[in-house]
Amino acid sequence: TQYKAGKASLYAQGKRRNDRKQSGYGGQSKPGFRKKAKTTRKIVLRMECTECKYRKQLPIKKGQIFMF
Repeated sequence: TQYKAGKASLYAQGKRRNDRKQSGYGGQSKPGFRKKAKTTRKIVLRMECTECKYRKQLPIKKGQIFMF
């Protein structure tokens, strides 16, 4: 299957700190991210052994769309 990042935790230390800093009055406390995301990403496959369930991530070339 194709690798996808997991859902970000609401209780990670950096997230808690940032939420506390951003709450209340005063606007944006840190510089906002201005760069747009790249449309071409490296495609990463997550390979899994059927016998021992060993998992390995295999990066292949860059591409905008990926189909099996």
